[in-house]
Amino acid sequence: MSSLIEVDRLTKGYRSGSQHLEILTNLHLEVEKGEMIAITGASGSGKSTLLHLLGGMDRPDGGSIKILGREISKLNPQELSRFRNQTIGFVFQSHHLLPEFTAAENVMMPLLLRNTDRRKAAADAEKLLADVGLDQRGHHRPGELSGGEQQRVALARALVGTPHLLLADEPTGNLDPKTGHGIVELLHTLHARHALTSIVVTHNEKLAATCNRIYGLENGALVE
Repeated sequence: MSSLIEVDRLTKGYRSGSQHLEILTNLHLEVEKGEMIAITGASGSGKSTLLHLLGGMDRPDGGSIKILGREISKLNPQELSRFRNQTIGFVFQSHHLLPEFTAAENVMMPLLLRNTDRRKAAADAEKLLADVGLDQRGHHRPGELSGGEQQRVALARALVGTPHLLLADEPTGNLDPKTGHGIVELLHTLHARHALTSIVVTHNEKLAATCNRIYGLENGALVE
């Protein structure tokens, strides 16, 4: 296998009043293509911060993040936006679906941002909704869907652009145990079916235990 992600000496901090709070300190991480890894840790330990850095939604203070050999912190905003859209799929604890659009329209959004033909975007969205078991729900708006169904729509949206990397931040955090278990099984099915590399931030011990490797984030560093 070859590395899809290479993180070296990553540092990130924030200013709080007169203090500088160091969140990540000389953090190292290497993830091979096809792996699914879990990142666990106490609330406030920096798990979401790390995921945002890996996804190019925030800039590090120091160190490097290479994805598919590209140093993403050196990309300009337009290049980074294009790289994210074409390479990375995101799933969050909150679904972040647009309430005024249908499930199918929400799934189409990443493709429409690429200026993909609308008919092709609609066909791809329909296929992904079928992949997550919602082929009969595409015309429903988010408010008409259950929490688990909304998370399935979010997964379909994350994958419609055929990303290499899936970043999931507490994907079962807002769900009851039974629904959460269904999302865990679906994550693994989609991971294999779409040949993904996946990083999952989670407090769910059962989800973490199903991953190839588990890292704990402690004192700004990852411990396997």
